Amino acid sequence: MPHLTIEYSRNLEDSFALAETLQEVNATLVASGQIKDELDLKSRIVPLDVTVVGTGAGDRGFVYCLLRLLPGRTDEVKAELSERIGVVMRNRIPRPGGMVVQLSVEVTEMHKPSYVKEVLAA
Repeated sequence: MPHLTIEYSRNLEDSFALAETLQEVNATLVASGQIKDELDLKSRIVPLDVTVVGTGAGDRGFVYCLLRLLPGRTDEVKAELSERIGVVMRNRIPRPGGMVVQLSVEVTEMHKPSYVKEVLAA
């Protein structure tokens, strides 16, 4: 906990600095003070091969960020974390000429009774 998943339409990939984006998002989330141990934050970026945005013609893309947290944070804290992710993503998402790109960020709570986490050391 927490888990961050960033999904993006593959048509953005050519100019998307993926590893650097994850590093920056992780750094801003840890800097918020809402994550007790930086080792707890697991992030990934997932390309989506087949996507459709709306029904109209034209080149379109999107990025969807989902941060999953254990319960207990206020709506204000969740909004702050969402905005932190949004700031990084607005600066990092490529904007290929003529393409409409949409960004969405969501913060949601995990179901604590069913969440299991273990550290498996070698």
